[in-house]
Order: sequence, then structure tokens, then C-alpha cells
Amino acid sequence: MKSTVGILLAGGLSRRYGSPKAFATLDGAFFYEKTSAVLRAVCDEVVVVTREELLPKFPSDYHVITDIEPFVGCGPLAGIYSAMVAVEAEQYVILPCDMPLIDTMIMGKLIERHQSGITVVEVAGRLQPLVSVWNLSEREIILEALQAKRYRMQDVFDTSSIMKVDGVYLTNQLEVFMNVNTLEQDKEMREWLKS
Repeated sequence: MKSTVGILLAGGLSRRYGSPKAFATLDGAFFYEKTSAVLRAVCDEVVVVTREELLPKFPSDYHVITDIEPFVGCGPLAGIYSAMVAVEAEQYVILPCDMPLIDTMIMGKLIERHQSGITVVEVAGRLQPLVSVWNLSEREIILEALQAKRYRMQDVFDTSSIMKVDGVYLTNQLEVFMNVNTLEQDKEMREWLKS
């Protein structure tokens, strides 16, 4: 069994962004390349979870999967569960492809803080559930939630032991936790980088 596996979530529909966010670019690299590189630096292996139609777009040397049946398209919990089934590890480091400003140092510090259950970043009082570390023991709890059609991350948090880590302990630039969900947020991110 591996010690630490990264799960890169790259299967969202990107409706508000207008095109698959995984393949948006920043500094000459795709978002998924930037986030995957961060995970590769702190994990033994990285699993990318995406949609069926995007599979051919990823390089052959990436470990890319889709949600397992019957949870295809059921959101981030389905992606996390599918990756946990694909590769067994003691712990899993989660990162979405649409947070390309997060760096290796931040994720390394988050892993250091993790002890058991789920460790989640909190920024200005708001949880960032997709910047988190999960123990293998959470897999069954996720499965129970999915089977009950409870697809919100909070549904699992409510029944698990979670530890919150304030983003200020990880970086003094909290803007890096910006989720690029829309073209307006993409513009904001690029303007912040210039400032």
C-alpha cells in the first residue's frame, strides 16, 4: 500500500467557465499540469479524475480515471471515492485543477498538519473542502454518503472527524486559494498576479 496518493479533480462540467478548466493555461502550462506538479512533489503517486470525453486529452504517462459506476457525474465525492478505489493508500491529498496558484510548500505544510480523519483548509472562515487530506478510513463513509445520494462534501464532514487548518498557517497570500470558476475570476487571478 502506498503512503500518500494525490487526487487531482479535473472532471467538473466548467459550465460557468465556458470550456474545461483543466485545459485553461497559465504561464504556458495547463491548469492540470500546474496542480498535478504540486501533487507529484508531495505524493507517491497522483490519480487524475476526469470525465470520459476528456480522457484522450491527457498525456499517456498520467494515471487518469473516471468516476466508477454507479456514481458517474456525482461530483467531487464520487471522484475522491473512485480514486481511493483505484489506488489504495494510507492518506490522500486532494486538489482541484482550478486552483493553479497553490504551491508545493502549501500542500507540504497541510500534509504535515494532518493526523487522522480529514484535514481541511479554512480561509477567512470558509472551508476549502477540495484542498484537503483524507485517511483511507474515510472511504467507507464516502461510499455510504454516495449510496444515500448525499453528494455534498459537508455530508461527509458532518459524520467524520475533521481538522481545520487556517490558510494563514500555510501562506501569507490567501489569494492563492482562489477558485477559478468563471472567466471573471480568471481575470481577477491574472490581475492579482501582475500586482
